[in-house]
Formats: sequence, structure tokens, C-alpha cells
Amino acid sequence: MSHATPSIAPFVTDFATADLCDDNAMLLEDGRLAVLPPVLRHFGKRTRFAGRVVTLKVFEDNALVRAMLETPGDGQVLVVDGGGSLRRALVGGQLALLAQDNGWAGVVVDGCVRDSMEIDSCDIGIRALATHPQRGAKKGAGERNVRVQIAGVPVNPGDWLYADADGILVAQQRLA
Repeated sequence: MSHATPSIAPFVTDFATADLCDDNAMLLEDGRLAVLPPVLRHFGKRTRFAGRVVTLKVFEDNALVRAMLETPGDGQVLVVDGGGSLRRALVGGQLALLAQDNGWAGVVVDGCVRDSMEIDSCDIGIRALATHPQRGAKKGAGERNVRVQIAGVPVNPGDWLYADADGILVAQQRLA
């Protein structure tokens, strides 16, 4: 089955998080650039991804995640504060494919994913705490475009997120 390629601006891929840290030491010192703790696992074909942040705050319910990924991503990164829950998955293979087809650069989940082998076949970058086979609830509970926390690091709508094999950075401004 062939999936249409979205017509969006090119993804930001010409960066290395180590270089961004080295080149922006003052931003690290004053808190305008933060490094997420190395607790999130990588899923999907895209190891390196970056983009402007869109946020969701949910708990064991992925209806808002689906609703957001159904919209054009335009190279943005969806950051989902799932409260660190390890009891249900917030993203699975279908949502990863939806994110890919709608032009999202990546998804970062403070929670679990499922269908990891399906996700790994998608041209998308996804970071999450772990895998869990049980899907999330579908009640629609949660908040959009609010300040969230991922592994204890605050993330705001409109921030920029950079992820590669060395780590994940969150910046208040575009760096690359």
C-alpha cells in the first residue's frame, strides 16, 4: 500500500545535538536551552528530527493524540505529556503512520508506545519511555497547547525540539 507524501517544508535535519550544546552554552546556562534526561527510547526510521513544538497533556487516553496527528504537521513535533504512565500506550503503529502521512517531523511521548515493529517501519521519529501492549482509552480527556513536562523538563507550545542519537534538546528559539 502506497502512502502519499505530504507537501510540506523540508524537515530540519542538518544539526547534531552535541554541536548545538557546544554552540549555545549561554542558552544552556540561562535555561533557554534544556537537555532531556536520557530516559526515552527511539522508535521509527527517523533517528534525527526537529521542529516547532505542539503540546498535549493526557493520561492513559490517546483520543487527543489521534485528533492532533490527523491534522497537517507541517514539520512540527508533537510532545505528549503522558504523566510518565507505563500502564497504557499512547501511540501505536496506526498513529505513527498517520503522523508520517500528515507531515509530522516527530512525536515525543512521556509514556508508552505499542506496535513497535510497525512504528519502526514508518518514516517518523518517535521517542517514548517504553512499550506496552494495551492501548490508551478513547475518552478525549486532556489539554492542548499547554506547558507540559517531559522527564521533568518543561516544554512550551512554540518551543523547538531537536532529537538525534545523542539526545533531545528543547529550546525557546530555533537553533538550526
